[in-house]
Amino acid sequence: MLRLSKKSDYALIAMKHLALRGDSGSSSAREIAELYSIPIELLAKVLQRLVRRGLLASQQGTHGGYQLARVASQISVADVIQAVDGPVTVTACATDVGPCGQFSTCNVRDPLRRVRDRILSALGECTVAELAADIPPPLERVAVLHTQS
Repeated sequence: MLRLSKKSDYALIAMKHLALRGDSGSSSAREIAELYSIPIELLAKVLQRLVRRGLLASQQGTHGGYQLARVASQISVADVIQAVDGPVTVTACATDVGPCGQFSTCNVRDPLRRVRDRILSALGECTVAELAADIPPPLERVAVLHTQS
């Protein structure tokens, strides 16, 4: 099963939040953490990684905080995930650590590399702007959907 890490989840939540803010100012790590019930210490580390990778800009001071470093339509989901978690991999043999024990006899290494490339391509085509354009359903509707299941 493919699954994003919590750090990637938090990074994408923060990026969507900042995209929705647009040019209306920055948001602090504390504000984002409280709004989405994210541990502040972990979110602060994630946001700093995004700054180091050039996806966010940060300002110190009383009116400081984080803003997108580029337009949301120019930041892909793949950019965010790779900034936080490193390269996207599907199997252990896809890492730079070295060949695994089955390297010489593996018959799925190349097909799985192509699967990884397709996943990376799909993540690269989806942007933070697209995440921000997805409007969540009203809370009343969510409550009805949960009671019907």
